[in-house]
Amino acid sequence: MIRRVLAQCTVSDLPRAEKWYTVLFGRRPDARPMPGLLEWHLDDAFGLQVWSEPERAGRSTVVFEETDLDAAAAKAAKAGIAHDGPLPGGGARILPLADPDGNRVVFSGT
Repeated sequence: MIRRVLAQCTVSDLPRAEKWYTVLFGRRPDARPMPGLLEWHLDDAFGLQVWSEPERAGRSTVVFEETDLDAAAAKAAKAGIAHDGPLPGGGARILPLADPDGNRVVFSGT
């Protein structure tokens, strides 16, 4: 039985990525399980790993369902994360963001 999911983004510069994801989530990583790996535990059943693997950096996509997409967009803008605002997508709306390596971090919601 699967009990937990950790999505993963691969990055080229872990300290730079840590700063960006810390701003995105409004807090520092919850764990550093091994060298080159950061984890944000966003709930008991899911989270995000940020993994330093320069040769694969920038090829990841993660999607988070958000209860208030407009608030998420405002929070990202206030934190200095550039975006074009919520857009139509997949029968709902999406807020596509990109980390410094170009990984796609997409929030979806209404």
